[in-house]
Amino acid sequence: MVLLKKYEIMILLTEEFNDNEVKAWVFNLAKVLRQFSVSDISVISLGKLKLSYPIDNKMKGTYIQLNFSGVPKFINNISKMLKMDSHIIRFLVLNQEK
Repeated sequence: MVLLKKYEIMILLTEEFNDNEVKAWVFNLAKVLRQFSVSDISVISLGKLKLSYPIDNKMKGTYIQLNFSGVPKFINNISKMLKMDSHIIRFLVLNQEK
């Protein structure tokens, strides 16, 4: 039996995407996450917001929240994959279970 835990990923994308490109990017990310035994994916787009301080000389970014259930041993692999994406400015993976 595989133990699934609930996770949340907050992603800050570069502002260069329009709404359709963000949807396509998130769809492709969800497809890749399924390879890591991820299920129950829900996406909340918070839109483009001004950053409190510049990050990599950028003042705006698109915020995406992903909630999903996954196997804990794959979270490091998911983090490594997200680090390699040039469109991601920052991300944070949170365990939602106590």
